[in-house]
Amino acid sequence: MIKNVIFDFGGVLLNLDFKRSFAAFEALGFDDFEDKFSQYKAAPIFQELEKGLIAAPAFYEGLRSLLKKPIPDAQLEQAWNAMLLDYRKPSLDFLIPLASKYNLFLLSNTNQIHYDHFSKTLKEETVYPSLESFFTKAYYSHDIKRRKPDIDTYAFVLEDAEIAASETLFIDDSFTNLPTAQELGIQTHLLLPEERIEHLEQLQ
Repeated sequence: MIKNVIFDFGGVLLNLDFKRSFAAFEALGFDDFEDKFSQYKAAPIFQELEKGLIAAPAFYEGLRSLLKKPIPDAQLEQAWNAMLLDYRKPSLDFLIPLASKYNLFLLSNTNQIHYDHFSKTLKEETVYPSLESFFTKAYYSHDIKRRKPDIDTYAFVLEDAEIAASETLFIDDSFTNLPTAQELGIQTHLLLPEERIEHLEQLQ
């Protein structure tokens, strides 16, 4: 029996378009940005940012070193945030009644730059005060210093939340994030591009 549901964020509750950032960085001179960062892989500098091991200034300086161009922080920030689109408002609304049936958690590979941006747009696009308000607890990679799909990330969440893997469903839109969760006994669902959480049979 499912008692707990762990949601990914981008591609589940927030629409993403990685190609927008690819194009933005290409315009700045990165002709191979997609090889360094995508939905399914991340070069060391991006993993360090997502694990909270470096802050925004060091990230931007690292990007400038890769590009060998003195691009201002503001332009790099704009390109980095370009992939973040609008919220799936019906999906957010669905979380409110769902919380009466399950313990809800969020587990997201993200970073402080993106967090600041999507926290701001939540208040602009919806009536909700914060993303955290929907969940028993939200786990952001840059806060917990861990990222998916490392198995210790899922083990950490299970232990910290004091929930059993066998009673937990994890919903993510990246297939690379599911196998290690399954190794721990967590039930999983790969959210396809055309799917929305409010229509999933497992949650009805």
